[in-house]
Amino acid sequence: METAKDSGDALNRLLGEYAPLKGVADEMFAPDGTMRPVWQPFAAALAAIDPEELAARFARGRRYLHDAGVFFRQYDAGNSTEREWPLSPIPVVVAEREWATIEAGLIQRADLLEAIMADLYGPAKLVADGHLPAAVVAHNAEWLRPLVGIAPKGGRHLHFIAFDIARNPDGSWFVMGDRTQAPSGAGFALENRVATSRVFPDLFQKSYVHRLAGFFRQFRDALAVARTREDSRIAILTPGPMNDTYFEHAYIARYLGFTLLEGEDLTVQDGQAMVRTVEGPRPVDVIWRRLDAGFADPLELDSHSHLGTPGLVDAVRRGHLLMVNALGSGLLETRAFLAFMPRICRALRGEPLKLANTATWWCGQAPQRAYVEAHIGEMTVAPALSNRLPFEAEFPSVPGTADLPLAEWLMRDGEALVGQERVQLSTTPAWEDGRLVPRPMSMRVFLARSQTGWSVMKGGYARIGRGGDTSAFAIQEGGSVADVWVVSDTAVPVVSMVDTGVPVARPFRAALPSRAADNLFWLGRYVERAETATRLLRAWHLRFAETGDEHAPLLDALGEHLEKQGIDAKAPLGPGLAYRIDRARSCASRLRDRFSADGWQALNDLSEMAHRMEGEPGDDAARALSALLRRVAGLAGLVHENMYHSVGWRFLTLGRALERADAMAAVLQRFADPEAPEGALDLAIELGDSVMTHRRRFPVGIGRSTVVDLLALDDENPRAILYQLGEMKEQVDKLPGALGEEHMAALPRAVLLAHTGLAVARPSQIDAPMLGTLRGQLLDISELVAKRYFA
Repeated sequence: METAKDSGDALNRLLGEYAPLKGVADEMFAPDGTMRPVWQPFAAALAAIDPEELAARFARGRRYLHDAGVFFRQYDAGNSTEREWPLSPIPVVVAEREWATIEAGLIQRADLLEAIMADLYGPAKLVADGHLPAAVVAHNAEWLRPLVGIAPKGGRHLHFIAFDIARNPDGSWFVMGDRTQAPSGAGFALENRVATSRVFPDLFQKSYVHRLAGFFRQFRDALAVARTREDSRIAILTPGPMNDTYFEHAYIARYLGFTLLEGEDLTVQDGQAMVRTVEGPRPVDVIWRRLDAGFADPLELDSHSHLGTPGLVDAVRRGHLLMVNALGSGLLETRAFLAFMPRICRALRGEPLKLANTATWWCGQAPQRAYVEAHIGEMTVAPALSNRLPFEAEFPSVPGTADLPLAEWLMRDGEALVGQERVQLSTTPAWEDGRLVPRPMSMRVFLARSQTGWSVMKGGYARIGRGGDTSAFAIQEGGSVADVWVVSDTAVPVVSMVDTGVPVARPFRAALPSRAADNLFWLGRYVERAETATRLLRAWHLRFAETGDEHAPLLDALGEHLEKQGIDAKAPLGPGLAYRIDRARSCASRLRDRFSADGWQALNDLSEMAHRMEGEPGDDAARALSALLRRVAGLAGLVHENMYHSVGWRFLTLGRALERADAMAAVLQRFADPEAPEGALDLAIELGDSVMTHRRRFPVGIGRSTVVDLLALDDENPRAILYQLGEMKEQVDKLPGALGEEHMAALPRAVLLAHTGLAVARPSQIDAPMLGTLRGQLLDISELVAKRYFA
């Protein structure tokens, strides 16, 4: 039995090398060197875990994030790569009573920002009365003139915002920056929480840690109530898969039941934003914007944008669209505003800021300029900006190459705007090389407008600096992230996303965006192409293993068949297959809000396997291809069978059936031809995965008529063309509008003609020309699907 002395010894070992920095606040230790009470249960529990188990726990958290597909996009030298999420497994622990002080200060600041936004896009009294320099607004690229004078739907500009906060050396909290444009991190905060609770499941359950679900539920319900019509949708507008936080956009859309859209998914008709769906345009009157405002509308904002939708500003102007947050709210993120926030707060609210912000100077007015002159000897310029500092000539005593910590000069359009004091941030425990070390920390705290006012996420998203470098917070720079636990002294309610009586705007079953339908259709096709190519390559290598002659007639014919598909049978295994799998992965990446975590992980595993495939020509390569084939078949089954059979599943199934029918027609066209080389019919049966079925149905032996009958005309064989045409007919008949008016009936008519023409044929009639005609019909069907539903 562990004694108090044993526990104390374990804690001493854990903290033996943990040394808070002199003159720097620490989250775990108070200034007098004692451990903060809120940290004591966590530290004791952590100390009781032996090193091997702790390593296994940390690995469990990383494995969860990997399996869930959590990633960030790393940009480097014009390229981008998906990187694993850099979780620091030790949470930041904050007492509930201290968090209440943070909440009060941030709610005050949120109300202040709303008032500033309303003024700057309305009467502009802050500028007229001298509380804010005109140049800070008028010369700002984020001040969007087309939005001036437009009252937002519902009367509020801000609905979901964040603040970056940190602790001063004296222990107080301050605001580093306001995030009002399209703040990221809330979805990642959820995943950080799940992963960290997997690392410390027992401790998390025993601790009174506030949950995060209630915050999202209140925000979801508030947006649901904001809809003006029951048939309208709530959408999240994303820049697309190449955005560095795209995973979060898809995750939150799935979590909240919102529709994830890109700019091309929207159109504006008579001032009403509409989603392009396979049923036709459907209204959307609430959009949570996750792209910068300037890109939202190329008609009235940035004309070079390919991410937005023409007419969105007009929809906002007419009061038909609630934009979260309002277009133009990025103006509030301007660093120069920090210099005037204390004055503006007193002017608008008659009180001081409850949470101060970073000490900042505006260098464009006399009082601030006088301060700069008085302290110029103490201030220096970051080297990256020194060659562009315009007032070096005015103040020649400013050194141009030093990088001292007192001041940082922020630039815009070649003009020095702001001098900002740089402070030493507090440190928090991080696990590195098997020990706890203090690392600089800041937190991003999220606020959402609920039906009763601002709701603050009780917890958040901590950024952990790399090493001792306080500037390396960004993930792109090697920083990491951590969960934030707000701990109560008493039990906290367990909340979830269950129904609260508020009508939630989940997408209607058939309201599938056209872009999503397009990607589902081609996902099915590319997965089937990967399976077909794998079977063809395996057949080549099996026969090469038998004969050792790569120029044997059957191998030549099979090689030519592969070459028409862009695959060299004699080349290394990976590239041709990996291309098809990567195309499937690209389609799935555009569907992350609709694609299961298991399906995504299976696709990632398949891609990794294809890219590293090796094997000597012949039996070795055939074995590797068999392993890959099992993975492909497993993925197809997982995606196809576990997916809810909605209209999206129908497009996936339609694409897969069309591709399989075409592939089998191509095989029969080549290898069931009377002039095909010896062994071609056996090859066709093998490629159709029907060897055992043929033996049972045709015990007398193999012939052209038996092969054609089984692989073309058997409507009970999943590999037969007729079976796939029947599958296509069933799915097309159930697509929205397929059996409607005459001009909409072209697609089902084309499928019916292809199906009927094959169903009435006899094996002797199915020759190469007929199969060629059938493949042409399949191509026409594909084009009709695209024209009807994707255009």
